[in-house]
Amino acid sequence: MTARDDILGSIRKSLGREALSGEPAAQLRQRLAQPKRNLIPDRTAGRDTNGLTALFADKAREFACTVDEVDSLDAVPEAVRAYLSRENLPARVVQAPAFSDGLDWSTTPTLEIKTGTADGSEDTSVTPVFAAVAETGTLMLTSDATTPTGLNFLPENHIAVVRRSQVVGPLEDAWSRFRAARAKADSAGPGDGFTMPRTVNLITGPSRTGDIEQKIQMGAHGPRRLHVIIVAD
Repeated sequence: MTARDDILGSIRKSLGREALSGEPAAQLRQRLAQPKRNLIPDRTAGRDTNGLTALFADKAREFACTVDEVDSLDAVPEAVRAYLSRENLPARVVQAPAFSDGLDWSTTPTLEIKTGTADGSEDTSVTPVFAAVAETGTLMLTSDATTPTGLNFLPENHIAVVRRSQVVGPLEDAWSRFRAARAKADSAGPGDGFTMPRTVNLITGPSRTGDIEQKIQMGAHGPRRLHVIIVAD
């Protein structure tokens, strides 16, 4: 018995139910193995990578994001420096460990770079994403040792780096890519490929609330600014 089994067993006991077996259990396994797609809007139909990327950028801007596009990962550090300068923000960032070998910050010596998770004192974080949803301008981010979830929520400013190949059409395509990555890792064996994350965050625009007198306040539950850098593959 695992902790998961204990938790599910307690839930079934409180509902007065037994574990599924027979045909219902087979139907459940089939549904999990081959999930049915919901109704997909035509907004993303027939678009190639360029079209999806343009739609994603437009939707992200609709939700108060700012967007830059660069030709390669080599250009990301300068794009970060330029963004901080435009917004009159401190020249220091904390980057996800996933970028520790991927971004060359030597080209931006004026920036102070820290690698790791956030403790709430940092001004700006720089993180990768798992996928970007063109339909809604949403970012899908997963958590593990190289992409700590705290970087997505604790700093006042969040810079997300998106490869064009990570842009998908509807949200269902993002989940399909997630399942495919997990299946590939499972077939490769322990320690290889994709690691099942503890958390999947779906983020659309910077944090905001209208609870107080129906006035929009930015940064209520997370970053008040969300900047997206789209990188050509």
